[in-house]
Amino acid sequence: MMILKDILYKVTLNTVVGSTGVSINNIHFDSRNIKKADLFVAVTGSVVDGHKFIDVAIKSGATGIICETLPKNLVEGVSYIEVDSSTKALAIIASNFYGSPSENLKLVGVTGTNGKTTIASLLWQLFKKAGYKVGLLSTVKIIVDNTEHKATHTTPDSLTINKYLKEMNEAGVEFCFMEVSSHGIHQNRIEGLCFEGSIFTNLSHDHLDYHNTFAEYRDVKKAFFDGLSAKAFALVNTDDKNGLVMLQNTKAKKYTYALKGYADYKAQILENQFGGLLLKLNNSEVWTRLVGNFNAYNVLAIYATAELLGLEKVEILRMISELESVSGRFQYTISDEKITAIVDYAHTPDALKNVLETINSIRTKNEELITVVGCGGDRDKIKRPKMGHIASALSTKVIFTSDNPRSEKPEAILEEIEKGVEPQNFKKIVTISDRKQAIKMACQLAQPNDIILIAGKGHETYQEIKGERFDFDDYKIVQEFLKQLQK
Repeated sequence: MMILKDILYKVTLNTVVGSTGVSINNIHFDSRNIKKADLFVAVTGSVVDGHKFIDVAIKSGATGIICETLPKNLVEGVSYIEVDSSTKALAIIASNFYGSPSENLKLVGVTGTNGKTTIASLLWQLFKKAGYKVGLLSTVKIIVDNTEHKATHTTPDSLTINKYLKEMNEAGVEFCFMEVSSHGIHQNRIEGLCFEGSIFTNLSHDHLDYHNTFAEYRDVKKAFFDGLSAKAFALVNTDDKNGLVMLQNTKAKKYTYALKGYADYKAQILENQFGGLLLKLNNSEVWTRLVGNFNAYNVLAIYATAELLGLEKVEILRMISELESVSGRFQYTISDEKITAIVDYAHTPDALKNVLETINSIRTKNEELITVVGCGGDRDKIKRPKMGHIASALSTKVIFTSDNPRSEKPEAILEEIEKGVEPQNFKKIVTISDRKQAIKMACQLAQPNDIILIAGKGHETYQEIKGERFDFDDYKIVQEFLKQLQK
């Protein structure tokens, strides 16, 4: 329980009606969760406007209301606080309510189109190996030291973030690594958090269903760096032209990493094979089990971050060699018939291109590269033909299939993907809307030494169709079909 005026510390208030001296038991932005003496924050969402549920919240016992527009009928005994942005207020209130937990550990945010999950997860692994208590807030899972929780969003809502950060404080966690999505930044979910540092990976076509233009998408990412303090560090990939854009207005200490251009942290790929990478990191050689050019960038970012956080170089290199790949990120299995099946989360044109180019750089070209790929429904439609073009151009055979169709018809999504296929590649493609049957077909087509790539869903263990989630794990399904072929 806290006093309302204490929860409102650092929140910009427009109008206050009623007392700020009332006690608050809990905070919610979903009126269905409100109980006696709770604070209800009316958030204007993309689908639902929380202001419509202020009366419901009060009937359920809310004694405080945060809103952007005061209701016409004010209930006596209820405190109303009018603000410019309910989401921004919610984030600051959440931090205050949980005792500013981000200030009691070293929080590092990772943003960019690709690589966020891998970098955040591997940093968690590395710092655990170094003997620290570590937290993780990622797409795949949330970890408080050794306790795992399921994740529902890349960047959770601000109440959830601060709740878990508080748990981390109580568990003695010293470092926390967090994925920071463009949605999370734009919706003010990270407002009020104290970051020790931030990492920018890259920027390519994604989420233009949400951000209207690429420039808007870029500027939202940049806002994260603009808000860093002078005590923090900003580490950016300068092989991406947007890397230096991120640094333009930041007060943070600036550091760069790159494989191609000049940077503070440099890497060179000495060997690249399915078993892993041999890298030269700032004049030191290291072997890693991670595969591909894109993972060379990820390893370099991890190396740089660990050093900026005070770990010894020799120890960092030793631990990098012990890191295990992240679930659904270039996760592969090899059957008794020597068929290699790779499951990867690649769901953007750039990510798919990176994975396919990596496989093509390693394979001998005597094998077939069979790609199974689709695109999610109710999401950015512009990228669909681009995905079709890349998959058909860089594979020897392609099976277009459903990803998470959500409320859209799978056949309509597949038609849009096919529009990107050039005439000379038509003979390579097959369309099977049932994802399980598509994976089965890929396994039946594969001969010894062939490679199957199943892209788009990675770590996800479900398929979302017409509002329902069905159990579906690409990795388990391909393993089952490959075993059936062995019988």
